[in-house]
Amino acid sequence: MGRKPSNRPTSFDIAYRAGVSQPTVSRALRGSRSVSAATRARIEAIARELNYSVDKNASSLRSQRSNTIALLFFEEETPDDSKINPFFLAMLGAITRQCANRGLDLLISFQKLEDDWHVRYQDSHRADGLILLGYGDYTLYRSRLEQLVGQGTHFVRWGSVGGESLGATVGSDNAGAGRMAGEHLLGLGRRRIAFLGQADEHYPEFADRYRGLRSALEAAGIAPDPSLLCNAINLEDEGCDAVRSLLAAGVKFDAVFAASDLIAIGAMRALSEAGLSIPGDVAVMGFDDIPAASMTNPPLTTVMQDLRGAGECLVDTLIAQIEDQEIPVPTLPARLVIRRSTAG
Repeated sequence: MGRKPSNRPTSFDIAYRAGVSQPTVSRALRGSRSVSAATRARIEAIARELNYSVDKNASSLRSQRSNTIALLFFEEETPDDSKINPFFLAMLGAITRQCANRGLDLLISFQKLEDDWHVRYQDSHRADGLILLGYGDYTLYRSRLEQLVGQGTHFVRWGSVGGESLGATVGSDNAGAGRMAGEHLLGLGRRRIAFLGQADEHYPEFADRYRGLRSALEAAGIAPDPSLLCNAINLEDEGCDAVRSLLAAGVKFDAVFAASDLIAIGAMRALSEAGLSIPGDVAVMGFDDIPAASMTNPPLTTVMQDLRGAGECLVDTLIAQIEDQEIPVPTLPARLVIRRSTAG
């Protein structure tokens, strides 16, 4: 605390000016939440005033950390050649920005689920922890999560929050959002609401969204009809095939709530092919608010997830693990985006 500022600024100089210890300065400049927001802001201001920058190499040697986290995208079937769910691509900017805010480098990698990615990153020490986005069938993905937990790897994933969960998980309030979607359609006078999405243990987020819809129906005194539940995974063709199967079976419905925007876009195509108007004959809504949702004809009503909050929470939750702090279990709210596919 009695050290005088030197010609070349150091973390001790900042500590002297801020009236705190040098370890507090180090934690503050790493973005640690163990330092109060006010103290962190004061330290950051002094660092800027002194033109101080963190020596990442020296910091890594002291902490045995790489100051790098890895973001792993998993291959999914998509309408284009990207093989990445467009919702996760939209989340990438928020994750990158939060890593920059926390002074971390971000390593982005594209993985096939069947590859031994979990072994490769654990053994190479290329990153201090992993953010996992996309997984498809959760029952197939689960064994890899069990291996990560067993070997003590720091990781956080985007997925279904609550219930049985392996490792740290950040996600939306899918059940609450599903109920909100159901209430919106019911408020428009729709009573025969078809749900398109595989609502079981294979796709737990879809199951949560369907559970929310059921809750809205039951609150309105409407018994959920099993014939209106139609399996579909996250592809346009799946949504199209689901609607075609409902129509071929003669199932009556006046609304569609799709578990994703991609499924909803496919459903709209099948309805148009059948000569049904949207929303006159059938109201349609999706989930995610991917960029394509606003460009359909008519534009798609959907549920928007908090992409900025998601990126921040994923990075902050992973850092909390790495720094052995209390790990938050964030569940992010979602909001309705009403467009002409339901509103007319």
